[in-house]
Amino acid sequence: MQESAPSDPRETAILLLSCKDTRGIVAEISHFIFTYDGNILHSDQHYDGETNTFFMRVEWDLVGFAIPRERIGAAFEPIALKFGMDWRLEFPSKRARIAILVSSFDHCLYELLIRNKSGELAAEIPLIIGNHATAEPIARYFEVPFHLYKLTKETKAEVEEQEIALLKESRIDLVVRARYMQILSPRFVSEFRNRIINIHHSFLPAFVGAKPYHQAHSRGVKIIGATSHYVTADLDQGPIIEQDVARITHRDSVEDLVVKGKNLEKLVLSRAVKLHLDHKVLVFGNKTVIFD
Repeated sequence: MQESAPSDPRETAILLLSCKDTRGIVAEISHFIFTYDGNILHSDQHYDGETNTFFMRVEWDLVGFAIPRERIGAAFEPIALKFGMDWRLEFPSKRARIAILVSSFDHCLYELLIRNKSGELAAEIPLIIGNHATAEPIARYFEVPFHLYKLTKETKAEVEEQEIALLKESRIDLVVRARYMQILSPRFVSEFRNRIINIHHSFLPAFVGAKPYHQAHSRGVKIIGATSHYVTADLDQGPIIEQDVARITHRDSVEDLVVKGKNLEKLVLSRAVKLHLDHKVLVFGNKTVIFD
C-alpha cells in the first residue's frame, strides 16, 4: 500500500459550516474555541447575499484544548442547533483513504500517485480499480493493489455491488475517477455522496459528449479547459470544484489540443483532490464554496 511522506505533526481541528446568516455566529464560535483554551490558526468566511447564507471554515490548534477530540462534536452541538447549522468536524491528522478508478488513460493516475508519493496529498491509496488491465503495471510499480473489474451491460449492476463492497471493506473516504470511462449508477453515487471526484476533459458545460477536442478544433476555439467536479446522478452536472484553461491558436492541431488537454486534466484533478483532502470545500446545492 502506497503512503505519502509524513505531514505536519501539529494536531488541529477544522470546523466547516453553513447556515442562515444572523448576528453573533462568528462571536459564538470564537468564544467556544477560546473558552476551552483553543488557538485559532485559520478562519475564512463567506456570505451569499442571494440566499442569505453564511459559510465558515475555522481551524484551531488542539494542543492544550480542554475538550478531548472525540467529544468536541457533542460539545459544539448546542451552538449548531441554536443557529440551525449544517456542519462537520474534520481532523487533518487523520489521513484520508483514496480509491482511484481508471480505464486506459493513465496520465491522471500517474499524477495522483506521484503527488501522493511526494507527500503533497498526504493520503493513503490502498487500492486502484480498473476496467482495463492497462494500469496494472503502474499500480505494481507504486506498490498499490490493483483490482480488475470488467463490465458489460448485463453485468454492470452485479460488478458495481462488488466494487461498493470492496470500497466499504477498505474504509475508503474518497473515490477519484482518473479518466474512468464508465458511468456510475445512482446506487453507486448515493453510497459516496460528495465523495466521488471526476475529471471532465472539457470546460463544462461547453463541448460535452464525444470527441470534445475535435469539436473544439472544428470551432476554432482560443481556449480549451478541464473541469473537476463531484459526481451526482446527473451526468457531468455535479458541483464544480476546480477548472482551468489553456490558450489555443490556429497553429494547434487536434493532437496539440489533446496534449494540452491532458496536462490540464491531471493538474485540475490533482488540485481538486487536494482541496477536498484539505477540507476546503463546502457543497451548497449544486455549487461549491472553496475556502482559501
